[in-house]
Amino acid sequence: MEIKALRYFLAVAREENMTRAAEILHVTQPTLSKAMKALEDELGKKLFIRHSFSISLTDEGVLLRDRAEDLVTMADKIEREFLSLDDITGGELYLGLAESYQIRYLAKEIRILKEKYPGLKYHITSGDTEQVTEKLDKGLLDFAVLCETPDTRKYSYILFPEPDVWGVIMPEGSPLAEKKAVTVDDLTGIPLMTSEQSWKNDIGRWCGERLSELSLDGSFRLAYNASMFVLEGLGYQLTFDRLVSTSPGSGLVFRPLSPVLETKLFLIWNRYQTFTPAAERFLEQVRKDFKI
Repeated sequence: MEIKALRYFLAVAREENMTRAAEILHVTQPTLSKAMKALEDELGKKLFIRHSFSISLTDEGVLLRDRAEDLVTMADKIEREFLSLDDITGGELYLGLAESYQIRYLAKEIRILKEKYPGLKYHITSGDTEQVTEKLDKGLLDFAVLCETPDTRKYSYILFPEPDVWGVIMPEGSPLAEKKAVTVDDLTGIPLMTSEQSWKNDIGRWCGERLSELSLDGSFRLAYNASMFVLEGLGYQLTFDRLVSTSPGSGLVFRPLSPVLETKLFLIWNRYQTFTPAAERFLEQVRKDFKI
C-alpha cells in the first residue's frame, strides 16, 4: 500500500466527489478512479458507496480514513525531520498540549529558541490525556503536556514550575460569587460541567466519597466552550484558574475550591525516543529554564 494511494483516498473521502478530488490532486478522473479500485482490490474490501452525485464511505472506508490520516501525517513528519537534519537555523517541533495557563512557559521557550533559530516551526495539538498520548505513542508528536502523573514505564517527564489551582466559573450574579471559596456543600444540587477525565480523577480526589452527591450535567474538553454554557445559565464550570477570562465585563467570576485542589502539570516524551535536532534543542532549553 503506497502513501500516494492513501493521499488520493483521503482526498476522495474529504471531497465526497471523484471529480473534485481529481481536480485538487491535479490528476485525471480515470486515473483517480483506477487508483481507488486498485486500493479496494488490494484490501479486499469495498471502501466507497457511490451515489448519483456523490460518494460516501463504507464502515471499512471510515476505518481506513482514520488509519490513513495517521500514516500520511507520519510520512510527512518523517520527510520534514530528514529535511531538517541539516537545517541549523530551524527545524520542526510537534507538541500536544493540555489546557493550562502554564503553557505560557513553553511559549516562552519557543520564543527563545526562535530568536536563536529563526527557521524553527512549531505545530500544536490540543487535547486531553487520551488524545495527546495516543499521538505521542504513534510518533506524531515530540512532546505532550499532561494534567496527571504520567506512566513512568513509558514516558520521561519534566514537572512544570507550579501547580494549577481548581475552582468554579460562575455567572457574576450567582449567590456563590459572594463566597471567597466554594465547598462540596455549595456544589450539591446544582448542575456542573467539566471534562470526564477531570471528574473521575481530580474532582473525585477532592470530593472523595461525596462525588455521588454532585451532578455532572455537561462534559467538555475545552474550557472556553464550557464557559459559554455558563454564560447561558446552564451550570457551573469546574476548571483551572486563569483558563477563562473573568475580567470585569466578562459576566463571569472564578472562585477557588475549598479545601484547595491543585493539579501538577507534566511535559512528557517517550522514554526511548530519538529526537530531531529541533526537539533536542527544545528539551535542553526547557531543562535549563525549569532548572532540571
